[in-house]
Amino acid sequence: MSSQPIIDRDFLEKLERLSLHWQQPFGGLVGGHQRSRSPGPGQEFLDHRHFHHGDDPRAVNWRAYLRLEKLILKMFQVEPRVPVRMLLDVSRSMATGASSKFDYARRLAAALCYIGLIRLDAITVQPFSDRLGDPFLCSGGRQRLAETVNRLTALTPGGRTSYQKVVREFSSAGLPRGLLIVISDFLDEDDCIRPLQYLADSGHELLLIHLWAEEDRTPPWDGELELAHAETGERLEIDFGPEAREAYTAAFDRWARTLQEAMVRKGGRYAGIPTSMPVETAIFGPLAAVGAVE
Repeated sequence: MSSQPIIDRDFLEKLERLSLHWQQPFGGLVGGHQRSRSPGPGQEFLDHRHFHHGDDPRAVNWRAYLRLEKLILKMFQVEPRVPVRMLLDVSRSMATGASSKFDYARRLAAALCYIGLIRLDAITVQPFSDRLGDPFLCSGGRQRLAETVNRLTALTPGGRTSYQKVVREFSSAGLPRGLLIVISDFLDEDDCIRPLQYLADSGHELLLIHLWAEEDRTPPWDGELELAHAETGERLEIDFGPEAREAYTAAFDRWARTLQEAMVRKGGRYAGIPTSMPVETAIFGPLAAVGAVE
């Protein structure tokens, strides 16, 4: 796995104006990106952020400006808030690929968590493979980013993917409905679509972020091969050439479309992202295109 930092300061500055976005009303709940930037009755001051063109000048902390000669915006909380949860795949298959899907997933998770921190959304991050790992809460403003990065850095891949077991465990917790972000390669020997549809039917709004390495979609190898399953260790001998590669890529694309169509039918969203795409491009490209951030 990469020794590079999960996220760098230059990238963080580009995320300042973004917010997480959901489509469902969730029965009167509001989220951080819908809160007021000006004080009002019952509102509680929570954090500052840099002032950008188009922001309400009434929310500027002018005392801070006199001290720092910088325009700083005051942010105020509105309750209640939409629960935002992130299921992060840490199964063994995520560690495969010339460009590790696991490293990529952690960088993407850190970026989305930072957007939440800036907008004062609270995100519960839950690692999973064949069971749910220990969750950790990402909340409290930008100053808490280091804690989130440390928790993400400490994660290690392992275990076999089982959406059926994970969704059963997740559902049994009786958590309130909200936005559910799933970052995964969705490689499961069993069906993963029905369990995900069950979550949507339970009232959660799903955002599936489908990661794949280039080898997952277009294997570069030729000749007689012995392949080992990344999670089970099972081996398969095949003769691989251009025709087999073309058929494999077509099958992968059909699977991705099936996953996407299943989510759209349930009112969710899907973004397919190869790990060859820079994380910054993924945020401002595919994720912005499906309205996950704005």
